Amino acid sequence: MMRPGGILFSEMTPEPSWEAEFHDWYDTEHIPVRMAAPGFLGAQRYNRQEGPGFLAVYDMEAPTALQTEEYKRIKGEPSERTARMLRDVSGFTRYTGKLLSWQQQEGISDTEVLESPVLYPVFFTVPPDRQADFNAWYTEDHVPKLLQEPQWLGCRRYEIVDGAPHDYSHIALHHLASAQALESPARAAARNTPWRDRLASESWFRGTYMIFLRRGARFSAQQAGQKLESDDE
Repeated sequence: MMRPGGILFSEMTPEPSWEAEFHDWYDTEHIPVRMAAPGFLGAQRYNRQEGPGFLAVYDMEAPTALQTEEYKRIKGEPSERTARMLRDVSGFTRYTGKLLSWQQQEGISDTEVLESPVLYPVFFTVPPDRQADFNAWYTEDHVPKLLQEPQWLGCRRYEIVDGAPHDYSHIALHHLASAQALESPARAAARNTPWRDRLASESWFRGTYMIFLRRGARFSAQQAGQKLESDDE
């Protein structure tokens, strides 16, 4: 499997009165249509652990998958149902990222990481002149210590190249076997090092943290292609 060089992180919240229709639309139309577009590799949906909100993380070969004529047509010519859903949802977020690093436990596959039960995204807004130090700290100091916890399956980090509603510059997608990993001694140790303390003393070092639980099976572009072939028979 090709490692995703780009992601689209998209969160939205429907009204409770039509949540069931929202999920049917997302699973049977919204994601499958995108999986058939060039450059899309897969997608996974999530529920927020606390409060409303549903997330989809689309994995792409590169952020340029959002610039193809096929994708522009999908965005520019939505079905009536899609237009209605996107008009009426709230809590909309949309961030596009370019791969910086991918680290994971030895002995597990990329698929096991991507299908983790828990996703723990962390956003930062890092000044340009501090990004080299920040990136080195994350990959050389922070993540290796987190991976001392067996339930911390992996971390993939992306530079945000476009997004709203906030001006984040980086996102780390931490894939966990259980949210209990957040209470582990390994995480405590990772948050208590001289390098982190030095960065934490700077005013910009304020992360935004979320916890999401996997919702349903992972979607893949391969499955979308197989369905298209079946429909043509």
